[in-house]
Amino acid sequence: MTDNNRRTDNNRRTDNNRQYESASRADVAIVGCGPVGMTLAALLGRAGHSVVVLERHSSLYGLPRAASLDGETMRTLQGLGLADELAHHLRAQDAYEWRNAAGDLLIRQEFRDVGASGWADLYLFHQPTLEAALHSLCASLPNVDIRLGAKVTGLAQDRDGVTLDLADGTSLGARYVVGCDGGNSFVRGALGIDQDDLGFSEPWLVCDFALRRPAAELGLPSMLQIGDPEEPTTIITTAAGHQRFCYLLDADDAEDADDDGDFERARAADRVWSRVGRYLSRDDADIVRTATYTFQSLVARRWRVGRVLLAGDAAHQMPPFLGQGLCSGIRDVRNIAFKVDLVLRGEQGAEVLDTYQSEREPHVRGVTATSMQLGRQHTLRDPALVRERDVTLMARRAALQEPERIRLPDLGPGLLASGGGRLSVQGRVSDGRRTGLLDDVVGGGFRLLVAEQALRRVSPASLASLGELGVTVVGLGASAAGAVLADLDGTHLRWLSDIGATAAAVRPDNYVYAAGPDAGTVADRLLAALVPDLCA
Repeated sequence: MTDNNRRTDNNRRTDNNRQYESASRADVAIVGCGPVGMTLAALLGRAGHSVVVLERHSSLYGLPRAASLDGETMRTLQGLGLADELAHHLRAQDAYEWRNAAGDLLIRQEFRDVGASGWADLYLFHQPTLEAALHSLCASLPNVDIRLGAKVTGLAQDRDGVTLDLADGTSLGARYVVGCDGGNSFVRGALGIDQDDLGFSEPWLVCDFALRRPAAELGLPSMLQIGDPEEPTTIITTAAGHQRFCYLLDADDAEDADDDGDFERARAADRVWSRVGRYLSRDDADIVRTATYTFQSLVARRWRVGRVLLAGDAAHQMPPFLGQGLCSGIRDVRNIAFKVDLVLRGEQGAEVLDTYQSEREPHVRGVTATSMQLGRQHTLRDPALVRERDVTLMARRAALQEPERIRLPDLGPGLLASGGGRLSVQGRVSDGRRTGLLDDVVGGGFRLLVAEQALRRVSPASLASLGELGVTVVGLGASAAGAVLADLDGTHLRWLSDIGATAAAVRPDNYVYAAGPDAGTVADRLLAALVPDLCA
């Protein structure tokens, strides 16, 4: 099911919504034009909704910040048609190493070339490249309007919509607003939302370089944490020609940071080159940027107030030791996009938006807790504790029977039925004419994946109803025949077997709505979710 045909009645609205729409300039206004905001704009724009993106700066940020994408995020970019374009600028990473000051290996997290989402588990990248691709996509959509230099100064909402006041004296109306405006979110502040501090706060100096020679030729580590009590350090080859070094700052250094987070002493070129001198010389690279960041662990207490939602850093901030900050923001807007779409089309009540936080917050808190745990191990300064850490981690590594990988949490309770909450998989399939990844062959939207032998357990009436609702029913077998696709590598059938199911109903954000051993029951649960009157 494609974005264009998932719903046949694209203009269906309630009378109140029609009245407001005539006076509104947008279905959704997004505050913040970073990767998270633009991803949401593209998802909603491709679904047929009018979107305005408001960015207070007069241009895209244009400097490196986030440095890693996971396979799930790549699947999102695939659905937006950007994966092939970006693939040439990404570098799949095979491992993430943690060593002590002596160079002893403490932790080695390994990443697959092809993971559960059909892409490598981890990619390193240069953020301006991603921003440029997303901006170009949004600019190509006639119903997406990106306004740079548009600073939001006021926010008010009523039962019908939201009004945003801008610094130039104008205002904008929207049916819904999503704040994707970062850790210092204006939207979060305007809503008066407090944050829970989970207890991690450390100042780091981040130095980005443009290399004059390839990183491999210079012998630079591609992804390394050095747990040196004298100076904990992170080194990452973010993309071709780009290298990052991060240093934990001492208390005295941190006090020199100004209100904007710039660390002026460390900005001096000689200080920067002194820090990286073991790896780089002035002949090897040029400094692109140095800045200080306080790595924090903060979670907003409310992610939705009426018609306004928060996403990305506006809703939560986590230390970067799992490389999941941007990925978490992309997961947020995937969740928001399909639910707002259902609401705007009148197919679900606005209360479905409350399931956004209930699903995503436990996931975010779980990822943050793991990142904090890794960060605290990495940044120990007491020599005795460092020795104890090294002994413990090296013994643990020696005892491992298989490669160490990070497993991310499932979703919390929400728009889910029995067997739901886990991320679905994507492998190669063929319909007899086309061969490719599942989403490229069958499209996005709601899907019902069914093992071939279980298709007969789904009644013709249920199949017809699912089709009328735009749900794609995907039979999976050893070879393509009729409504059955060939599961070329056995990815989907093996996954269904592993979770004890013959069928899985998959949501547009690629998370499982329901799964189980009886395909007919799974199909009926999906029908009940999409047509709530069935449950009355």
